[in-house]
Amino acid sequence: MDAAVINDPETYVRGVPHDLLDALRAEASVLRVADFWAVLRHAEVRQVLRNPQLFSSNLGGTQIRDPATPEDLRYVRRMMLNMDPPDHPRLRGLLARAFTPRAVARLTDRITGWADDLVAAVQPDGGADLARQLADLPLLTLAEVFGVPERDRRLMFDWSSRVIGFQDPEYAVIDTVDADGVTDMARAALAVRPRPGPDGAMPDPRTRQGMPDLYAYATALGEHKRSQPGDDVMSNLMRHVDDDGGRVSIEEFENLFWLFSVAGNETLRNGIPGGLIALMSHPDQYRRLLADRSLLPTAIDEMLRWWTPVMHFRRTATADTTLSGVDIRAGDKVVVWFSSANRDERVFPDPHAFDVGRSPNDHLTFGHGPHFCLGAQLARAQMTAVFTAVLDRLGEIRSAGEPIRLRSSFQNGVKSLPVTW
Repeated sequence: MDAAVINDPETYVRGVPHDLLDALRAEASVLRVADFWAVLRHAEVRQVLRNPQLFSSNLGGTQIRDPATPEDLRYVRRMMLNMDPPDHPRLRGLLARAFTPRAVARLTDRITGWADDLVAAVQPDGGADLARQLADLPLLTLAEVFGVPERDRRLMFDWSSRVIGFQDPEYAVIDTVDADGVTDMARAALAVRPRPGPDGAMPDPRTRQGMPDLYAYATALGEHKRSQPGDDVMSNLMRHVDDDGGRVSIEEFENLFWLFSVAGNETLRNGIPGGLIALMSHPDQYRRLLADRSLLPTAIDEMLRWWTPVMHFRRTATADTTLSGVDIRAGDKVVVWFSSANRDERVFPDPHAFDVGRSPNDHLTFGHGPHFCLGAQLARAQMTAVFTAVLDRLGEIRSAGEPIRLRSSFQNGVKSLPVTW
């Protein structure tokens, strides 16, 4: 059994290898794969994620692939995703307080309207590519969170494509922005956008040098929010002062902008078509949901479990330890595999079945412990809005061809989803 294929991006062009993950999970909870330990069962994934003192996000970052240089490692360590206590709880606390009840209520109302407009715009000619036509919803939401002008939102689409598509040559070079239609702030950022090298590849997006346009825009936006705050979430963040007189620096704002532009976009950009694939693959469950809309909250959690957009995250052991009887040394990479844990038969009866009424549903799609996804509420609000609109306006859709999947061992992505109804 070649376990290394679970880390090969080419594997996922054909789909998540659940048969292999089942076999590996049956063999052991923790297995050696290439240069890392893969944690495959639900209980042990939770154990790793709730113990940052022993399994660090900061030592080596949260990606399997090591940063190329010590400077690149220092760069990724500055992001909240890659922080440990005490830096992580401080920044997370400031950000959580910026999501005021008023700001969240305003966002939720607008999300409902945007989702309905996007689905209503799907032409009733019997066919559409919903992966592309619904991709604007997370962009609109993020633009609202940051107070980004609506005409600049495609910048975030291109940036997240570059980062998530580093293993997919087509995705990584996506350029959808019309420079004539954006703000001066965006044009200044586009002026420093990197170009593909002689081999056709973009520079490493996990380095500051690989994303100069994003950082140019984030710096200008952060300074604007500090001097002229609006009523968006990030303006709340930039004017907030904590009990010790501390506030978010421009550098911290830049890295939060990077994180939200990528993580906040890609998870929904792939989770929405993933949910559609789940429904179309299980027409009995689709019709059950059409007949009983009260099932929508449990159906959305089941979509998130069954599809699992982010497939894994890395931690690094801070000391010698034992996990599920396996000896792990200080410095070892420990990778929690959400795609496996979310199908663990020890937790989920009939785990490969898609059940819109599944309850309880203790999926780990949003993580667990101190790094539990801060945007989980917004993600659920977006999925609720878009699937309500799909059910109301399109009814039962059907596949009109094979989905085109992202070439990535990290993001369970969908580049194209042709449908008919």
